[in-house]
Amino acid sequence: MYLKKYGIEINAYTSQVGNIKLDKKYNEVDLSKIEENIVRCPDKVKATEMIDLIHKVRDEGNTVGGVASCIISGLPVGLGEPVFERLHARLAQAMMSINAAKGFEYGSGFSAAEMLGSEHNDAFVFEDNRIKTKTNLSGGIQGGVSNGEDIYFNVAFKPVATLLIEQETVNKDNKETVLRAKGRHDPCVV
Repeated sequence: MYLKKYGIEINAYTSQVGNIKLDKKYNEVDLSKIEENIVRCPDKVKATEMIDLIHKVRDEGNTVGGVASCIISGLPVGLGEPVFERLHARLAQAMMSINAAKGFEYGSGFSAAEMLGSEHNDAFVFEDNRIKTKTNLSGGIQGGVSNGEDIYFNVAFKPVATLLIEQETVNKDNKETVLRAKGRHDPCVV
């Protein structure tokens, strides 16, 4: 709420559970739909599929991972540092400090590895009475510093390790045994 007074908004949503993906670019997502379902996926059809998968996995005593996506809009140009306090490094550190987080990507992320520099470079253009990037493949951060575009990133979460099905393990006496977890455990942390 404090940041919103300065025109800065942070929105996060579920973009993947297991193999069910919301295949939309960050700027094509209707952020007003995030709170319409329990999985916080802004697509009703995909949300239903995700919920069904989570219920199925839970009923089997298993767990499933997924991806949370975040969009930060309205940040001023120049946040971050070009060397030691790079904005994307600080975001990655914060996100990777969350339990079960296993991966972080911002902007074009891992898909950039398949592109040529001429395809990936964000050309600057003058539009809407301001300088902006044409594609924002950099995810709003260039050289460790915010460039005024939306910052967008994804965080991948692993399936929860505590299963309600038997798992092989070794006890304190170095003997093979079977672990049977009890209690309430989330089938999906995303």
